[in-house]
Amino acid sequence: MAHDSPENSPPADPPLAGFGRVIGRSRYVVLMAVVAVLLVSLTLFMLGALNAFAVTWKAWREALAHGEFASTDLLIEILGVIDVMLRAVVFYIIGVGLYSLFIAPLNLTAALGVESLIDLETKVVSVVIVILAVAFLEHFVRWEEPGETLHFAAALAIVVAALVVFQWNNQRAKEFEKTHRPEVQARAQSEMFQGKHEEREIRPDETREPAPSAEHAKPERPRV
Repeated sequence: MAHDSPENSPPADPPLAGFGRVIGRSRYVVLMAVVAVLLVSLTLFMLGALNAFAVTWKAWREALAHGEFASTDLLIEILGVIDVMLRAVVFYIIGVGLYSLFIAPLNLTAALGVESLIDLETKVVSVVIVILAVAFLEHFVRWEEPGETLHFAAALAIVVAALVVFQWNNQRAKEFEKTHRPEVQARAQSEMFQGKHEEREIRPDETREPAPSAEHAKPERPRV
């Protein structure tokens, strides 16, 4: 009987290989957060829809009975419906984004532009900025105390400015990831989601410094 030589024998598993696979599969714990967040989103969507029907019924009743088509209280209630719906969208984006990042990739998140944790943060911050704008619009439409409204606007401006800076920093980080070995992340995602390999094999070419891109390469001096 022929025996396999040591050169042809399969490589032995590294120490603690089983423990590494267990840690890799611990990502399924995120399913609890996904289910919880999507339930909150569904609840907010239902409450927002019920509130929208109530506001619509009230608007038509006031319009037919008193001839009021755009009272201040009605506009505030409509803005409240928009605020609830935007909050539901935030939780929905977080739920599907976490599922796509940790459990299995979805075409939905790719279509929304959520392919990394940086993308998820950017999308959530964008919706939060809109929610803050709607909140200020509610105070502006109500216009009960101008001084308080001005202070509220200044506070929102500081928060929005901080969020915009955060988005700008995330955009720079995303551009850095695109220019520094994006194929490593793509291969890791393919092996984890399709090949069911929780541990990553570091290839020799990954330990080398990436070659400078054409944009950052220094131009050669012309030879005389």
